[in-house]
Amino acid sequence: MDEVILSIQNVNKSFGGIKPTDNVSFNVKRGEIVGLIGPNGAGKSTLLNLISGIISPDSGSIFLNNVDISRMPAYRRSRMGIGRTFQDPQFLLRSKPIENMLLGADLANKNRYMQSYLGLSEDKFTMKFAELLEISGLNVDMSLRINDLPYGQRKILEIVRALLGNPQILLMDEPAAGINIVETEMIVKLINYAISEQKIGVLLVEHHMDLVMSICNWIEVLSSGTIIANGVPEDVSKNPSVIEAYLGRKSDVIS
Repeated sequence: MDEVILSIQNVNKSFGGIKPTDNVSFNVKRGEIVGLIGPNGAGKSTLLNLISGIISPDSGSIFLNNVDISRMPAYRRSRMGIGRTFQDPQFLLRSKPIENMLLGADLANKNRYMQSYLGLSEDKFTMKFAELLEISGLNVDMSLRINDLPYGQRKILEIVRALLGNPQILLMDEPAAGINIVETEMIVKLINYAISEQKIGVLLVEHHMDLVMSICNWIEVLSSGTIIANGVPEDVSKNPSVIEAYLGRKSDVIS
């Protein structure tokens, strides 16, 4: 698919003398997984915060489905179709999984929480929730509070919650960090479902290069706030500038 969902155009952001986002431009298309990689401190999470509306750019534009969202608050961007997961899952920790899932879907659908909680469209919601759990292979004890669940389960549930909101694009900040291989495979299943069935775009920030190289269609490489390379995974993995940014020396390939 060639439909551009997200377009970043000449975006800049500074914090004092530090510039984590320096004239950054790229697109994410529908049905595409774009990897955003780079060394620690490159500005990857700052860019996700700019896209989702947690902070605003100093200059440049961010478009969602050809609508300029650069100055819109985060809640409006969410309602327009931007889904987000974080390095550390964000939940109401004393609530149970189902209540947290309802809150996520409720925001995206512009309904009041209590309306969803009391059962409007409950059958549809429950079926979708069960479907996503089945796709991932995750078994969750729904009687527990979120903060009593294992860390890996919480990371997977945050992705499920985002997908329940029917996003146009999903921003993922290191989803595989701190989890095991089995849980990583569950996340990959959800990402593939989102691309193939929900027809969304995915912008993936991740340090696990095996994961990035195996599932991304395109990669943007960020270093010191600047895009230093982009391309298909095979080309990026052999790019001398990319290898030097990661390893501090020249080599032949990122393994």
